[in-house]
Amino acid sequence: MTKNTLMAPTIPDNIPNDAQWLSGEGSGSWFFIENYLKNYCITRFSPEGKIECKGIFRKISTASFSQNQYFEFTYLSHCSIINIFQNGIVHEFNLIEKCAY
Repeated sequence: MTKNTLMAPTIPDNIPNDAQWLSGEGSGSWFFIENYLKNYCITRFSPEGKIECKGIFRKISTASFSQNQYFEFTYLSHCSIINIFQNGIVHEFNLIEKCAY
């Protein structure tokens, strides 16, 4: 963690408790993932709890991913591509459809 990386703020009440903070230099966001049919709905929130983007994402990697096992959101993650680290593998998720919020 560099000296400019933000620590996780207190999680706002409107963000699910199991959302994860992904810190960046000078900024950061909360990320929340849930199953959606055969894909995943991922929401990115500002530090204050405002939805920055929300969409349906398809997992690109062929390796198995489980929300029931420990995982971490990692870089590069934004509104079009999300990367999640689990069991030594970075799983890439690509946006296929934006959701209204």
